[in-house]
Amino acid sequence: MSTCANDVRIDRRAFLKVSLLASGALVIGVGYGSSSRARATDSDTWAPNLYVRIDTNGRVTIVSKNPEAGQGVKTAFPMVVAECLNVAWEIVSVEQAPLDDRYGRQVIGGSRGTPDGWNDLRIAGTAACELLKSAAARQWNVPVAECNAENGTVIHVTSDRTIPYADLLEAAAALPVPEVSELKLKSRPEEFQLLGTFVPGVDNPMIVTGQPLFGCDTRLDGMLYAVYEKCPTFGGRVRSANINRVRSQPGVTHAFVVKGTDDLTGLLPGVAIVAETWWAADSARKKLKVDWDTENSDSSEAYERRAKALANESGETLRADGDVDRALDESRRIIEATYYYPFVSHANMEPQNCTARYSESGQLELWAPSQNPKSGRALISRTMGIPEDRIHVNLTRIGGGFGRRLRSDFMVECAWIAREIGRPVQLQWSREDDMRHDFYRPAAWHHFKAGIDIDGRMIAFDHHFVTFGRNGETVSGAGLSPNHYPAGLVPSFRLTQSLLKTNVPTGPWRSPGHSAYCWAYQSFFDEVALAAERDPLEFRLDLLSRSFGDPPLDLKRTRGTLALAASKAGWGSRELEPGRGMGMAFHFDHGGFVSHVAEVVADGANVKVEKVYSGIDVGPILNLSGAKNQVEGAVVDALSTAQLEITFANGAARQSNFDDYGLLRFNLAPEVECHFIQSDNSPTGLGEPPIAAATPAICNAIFAATGKRIRELPFSRSGIRV
Repeated sequence: MSTCANDVRIDRRAFLKVSLLASGALVIGVGYGSSSRARATDSDTWAPNLYVRIDTNGRVTIVSKNPEAGQGVKTAFPMVVAECLNVAWEIVSVEQAPLDDRYGRQVIGGSRGTPDGWNDLRIAGTAACELLKSAAARQWNVPVAECNAENGTVIHVTSDRTIPYADLLEAAAALPVPEVSELKLKSRPEEFQLLGTFVPGVDNPMIVTGQPLFGCDTRLDGMLYAVYEKCPTFGGRVRSANINRVRSQPGVTHAFVVKGTDDLTGLLPGVAIVAETWWAADSARKKLKVDWDTENSDSSEAYERRAKALANESGETLRADGDVDRALDESRRIIEATYYYPFVSHANMEPQNCTARYSESGQLELWAPSQNPKSGRALISRTMGIPEDRIHVNLTRIGGGFGRRLRSDFMVECAWIAREIGRPVQLQWSREDDMRHDFYRPAAWHHFKAGIDIDGRMIAFDHHFVTFGRNGETVSGAGLSPNHYPAGLVPSFRLTQSLLKTNVPTGPWRSPGHSAYCWAYQSFFDEVALAAERDPLEFRLDLLSRSFGDPPLDLKRTRGTLALAASKAGWGSRELEPGRGMGMAFHFDHGGFVSHVAEVVADGANVKVEKVYSGIDVGPILNLSGAKNQVEGAVVDALSTAQLEITFANGAARQSNFDDYGLLRFNLAPEVECHFIQSDNSPTGLGEPPIAAATPAICNAIFAATGKRIRELPFSRSGIRV
């Protein structure tokens, strides 16, 4: 990753290849191999990672390798290429790549899209520009150093001669490929012209006019529609079902039991119903009667009873710095509190769906809104015994992911049904399917104890974390790093952990883990600051002023976002009337540093979150439109989720739709004022970092306005209504 214009570190295995298509278009790709020169001249083995195409009419096309789920990568990626190629945005087109191993990692998760693509995109754009300048210089018989590139044109500075890129394609393709290490890549914000500006999403016109983009929009000739009934109790199997009755329903073409597997993330047992229309399939489903074999009886009430018992046990020590017990004994004051957050659902706007076509030759083709299509292809291959090279996955736009579509259960269900019936089929889950068969963000209990000295500094921090596990390991989304702050920020620190067994499927949920335990940490920090009689901002800045050993985050960058958000909010510089309060929080995750200051107004227990001021440092912003969308969406998502919970009874989720899991309404969304630090650090993603600090900032503001400390989520547990 690059840190400045003159310090660009490129993978030494990176190489370029240039080719000219039969149409006359120039194509430039970036690949990786053990020997860049050898691989660059070997057309049979070259595997491009990303590539740019310049057509003879001057238009530029960039292939977007990653799925698009609203995070904006399909717009930001071509913006990087256009910036380095020095072409106007108006002549750029974008194509969505299918799943293809030549592109390398094709996953959206962990906010890795921008960091993973940053170098390759700049290399592709810069290399194309250098080749075109070299071709023009040869034609004019002048040094390349005398040539500049602007708006798709090469300019000879001395003579003011110009030539458009479109007239140089053939000549450029014949030139030697430049060494990647010799390319000077744009890195600093002051070098950018397009990057950092406000560019609407490339799919926006199609979205607002209702044109097909999403998985559920896929239509194939002769396509049937399917629904898939699974046991409400997680892991249940089919004993028997009234299949003949279902087959007799109008429009139904197939109905059959799928034995499935024991893999909660794969093909679960169930009953498939296929019909001429989805309405017919879903109507027939209402006649379905299944005798389920179930063993799981998990309940939220049992979890709470067991968690209460575990709270009195010592737990397993994950980290211990200094002498916590002695530091607590020597503390001027000890602050204790317990924080709890529940299971929550992803609640994607577009429920899970997939379209598949299985041919007699054994080829399987899918159209899937997947965050991790390669994992889905592998799951299908393992489950159905189809070689991966016979499975082709087309990527559709995703109507909400947030980690849910990193799992591929909906893909393997559709693939199995398609092979069974021998016709193209679209599997469409209902909202109830989606909510009852999610991979939930797990609940947890945080038992905190902190000691402060005579100066009001936190000198001891004792944390007992009660979370969920299976076979001695935390389940997906339930783990907490022993290096998470305030480890490394206090001289004496201890983290212990106790595990509750669960049979509920869990998984990554936007900013996995961070979106939950940041709320607990940052809310408790406010309690400590209050007990120390210190301003919450001053307390946090002081906490981030020193470290004991290796700090768990970049202290300077974190302080920068905190100071920025506080300054824009007018923290400490304006007096708030009764019933109005401000709260703050900071966090670091997935490469991003974010702080929020929330302002709320309260009328008793009724609270209105009016505004959130955000300070963000994720390196240079690629697309201001996409960046603001991510921050604003994260704040709304955090406020919405803080009022929701999934509970369980008899091994099944109780909530099933938006009537009992109601998302935030539009009129309750706060104004979000985004302020970005355009640093020279390499850019990181923004899909996940902004959400974690939003919930505690809001809760701390609610305390400031009402005096009510929220230690349990959802808000309703504390009697707060938003």
